[in-house]
Amino acid sequence: MTQNAAPSTGTSEPREELQRGLSNRHLQLIAIGGAIGTGLFLGSGKVISLTGPSVLFIYAVIGCMMFFLMRALGELLLSNLNYKTFGDIAKDLIGPWAGYFVSWTYWITWVVICVADIIAITSYVAYINASIPAWVPALITAAVLTILNLQPVRFFGEFEFWFSIIKIVAILALIVTGIVLLMIGFENPDTGTRSSLAHLWDHGGMFPFGLGGFVLGFQLGIFSFIGVELVGTAAAETKDPHKNLPRAINSIVVRVLIFYIGALTVIMAITPWDKLDPDQSPFVTTFAYAGFGAAAFAINIVVLTSAASSANSGFYSGTRMMHALAHDGHAPGGFALTDNRGVPRRAVFFSAVFVFSSVPILLLGESVIEAFTFVTSVASTFILFIWSMIAISFIQYLRKHPERHAGSKFKTPLPNIVPWVVLVFFAFILVTLVLAEDTRLPLFFTPIWFVALAIMWQVTKRRLVREGKPLTAAVELPGTGEDA
Repeated sequence: MTQNAAPSTGTSEPREELQRGLSNRHLQLIAIGGAIGTGLFLGSGKVISLTGPSVLFIYAVIGCMMFFLMRALGELLLSNLNYKTFGDIAKDLIGPWAGYFVSWTYWITWVVICVADIIAITSYVAYINASIPAWVPALITAAVLTILNLQPVRFFGEFEFWFSIIKIVAILALIVTGIVLLMIGFENPDTGTRSSLAHLWDHGGMFPFGLGGFVLGFQLGIFSFIGVELVGTAAAETKDPHKNLPRAINSIVVRVLIFYIGALTVIMAITPWDKLDPDQSPFVTTFAYAGFGAAAFAINIVVLTSAASSANSGFYSGTRMMHALAHDGHAPGGFALTDNRGVPRRAVFFSAVFVFSSVPILLLGESVIEAFTFVTSVASTFILFIWSMIAISFIQYLRKHPERHAGSKFKTPLPNIVPWVVLVFFAFILVTLVLAEDTRLPLFFTPIWFVALAIMWQVTKRRLVREGKPLTAAVELPGTGEDA
């Protein structure tokens, strides 16, 4: 549906159509970049200190589960190219309420994560130059992100492509550096030990904290994969999705596993895991051992770009989800409009209001930042809900549309088993979140959001019924209905 308006010579002619401006390289790097965040560069030391070498198995298991989920998502997206968001999939296969819950939850999750990344950027800038007030880089970053997301989607794709390249190069450089140090038998000046793969099992074994430590490690590792699903959001604006989407999905998880497992393996081979400082970046120390004197500065630059990339992905995803909500009548209709370049400008400006909230948050002081960290922990748990709804949607897809599955050229392996295994795994993750002290309290606050959503849905539903409108916009197969 396209809404006509008065003639315009600018870029603001209202439409409701996104444009397919992303190529295969954009799609791959968007998802890879979204999954490789600041946690790897700065937080991996803490993860290792709490789990030991078993962190490698944790990432491998999570990677396998995410691969299965992404295959299911890929088949769903290709079964109907009119699916633009996770909300479209959920509303079509589960019901209008599901689309409402998924879309709003995904929007708030990424907006909050985006703000968190901006706040994180200020701390990295402070390390480089402590004299710069915290609100300055926050304001500049928020403004740049807004400008970037007002450009056609190909500009977003290029930004994510090159920023993701920086992260990937940094990780590959670490892996190569670690291999060289292993080959020459480098002696760690801090620990007095020689580099060796034996460090992976010589310091308490592969599972130094037993089964309990291994299990609790999953609640730390799961969030390293947040962002892999961004490929689903970007699919609506991807050229030749039947060709590019399978390529991206088949390679993303494998590459992420290589980057994470490869990097952490060489880190623990150079410095025994029990000698790593959980408060320092193991990337910095590893490069420093190799004689790279500017390691700390270089890694902080990489982390800056990593946080900026993650924030940009979150901003982009939030605006597309708001566009979809408005199209369904679940948000103000103006947010569904796009300019003649396919940019949902009003949705961008709406999300920008929340992104710019990082500035007053920083001005209010450290206690507010701590509270905000708590909020982001709550938001992170929402991702498990989104992923679970994707799995449930696939189960419904098999039940409602067996003919589509039979004709799919990108079938999910073991389709009758995989979604159930994934759901059981996510339930297991929820248990670990309850058991872990740091995540227990935030998890208990998440029901407040869903209660609020339930109330909002009832109000929205009554409004739509009163206005004689459908509870959600229909998702037709291409070439049917209005498209025929």
